[in-house]
Amino acid sequence: MSQQNAISVQGLRKSYGDFEAVKGVDFEVRTGEVFGLLGPNGAGKTTTVEILEGIRQRTAGEVTVLGLDPDKQTKQLKDRIGVCLQSTNLPDKMKVIEALQLFGSFYSRTLDPDALLKRLQLSEKREAFYSTLSGGQKQRLAIALGMINDPSLLFLDEPTQGLDPQVRLEIHSLIEGMKADHRTILMTTHYIEEAERLCDRVAIVDSGKVIAIGTPRELVERSAGKSTIEIRCEQPMDESTMPAWPEALSSTLSDDHRSLTVASSRPARSLVEIVKWVDARGLGLEDVHLQRPTLEDVFIELTGKRLRD
Repeated sequence: MSQQNAISVQGLRKSYGDFEAVKGVDFEVRTGEVFGLLGPNGAGKTTTVEILEGIRQRTAGEVTVLGLDPDKQTKQLKDRIGVCLQSTNLPDKMKVIEALQLFGSFYSRTLDPDALLKRLQLSEKREAFYSTLSGGQKQRLAIALGMINDPSLLFLDEPTQGLDPQVRLEIHSLIEGMKADHRTILMTTHYIEEAERLCDRVAIVDSGKVIAIGTPRELVERSAGKSTIEIRCEQPMDESTMPAWPEALSSTLSDDHRSLTVASSRPARSLVEIVKWVDARGLGLEDVHLQRPTLEDVFIELTGKRLRD
């Protein structure tokens, strides 16, 4: 495995009897990056992650995580990784500090629990029972439990699933803080905007295979999707005097001739020419709106389904 890669996966397969859940997956996660696995339910991403964590054995393929084989060096691996599950349930009467101390005892090295609570804004809940925590506090505690051994690699499984938007933003901020520390993170998510905001690179998984991989921007640029430019003018536009806009795929003028919509493969170039034309004719530019393809558009294009299907 390259020293630049925290995870290397080649030809990974996992079968349950006649059913093949993972069908030859290949990808790597570079040291210090946030890597996202995107896919609908049943795509094989959870099985893949469980194999990487040493929870489930693979059927075939080569896998190294932090230079270790998860099947053969499971104990050493678990000492160096952190795992935050989608749902973490602790005894109702367990105190927050007790949970951290208990989980810390499982590892050969631990962070200071109180410093970790402060970082995750849980200091005031140090002596609180688990049952009294809000959903967001429980998720922050789950992340704290995953970080108690100062892991070289952190797995986050749907870290904001079911949380309200405000709490989701709080968790995003925590992950961005870990990202700033150059901590390697592999996360699964159902939220496209979460992947676009947090992930350096993503792999789109469908039907047990990786069907695309790259930065969110790269995937959008590879997409067949087009950007749309919408402008509105103070005065009506004369369609007969309009030039052929550079890189334009189509253009539509509204009934009142004051709004123009242009689909373009190179929107920046098209927009400059449109604005020049409007200005030269003294039409008075009233509003401009540029809409680019999103990772959601790419996902639908590649899989034929929405992420949450």
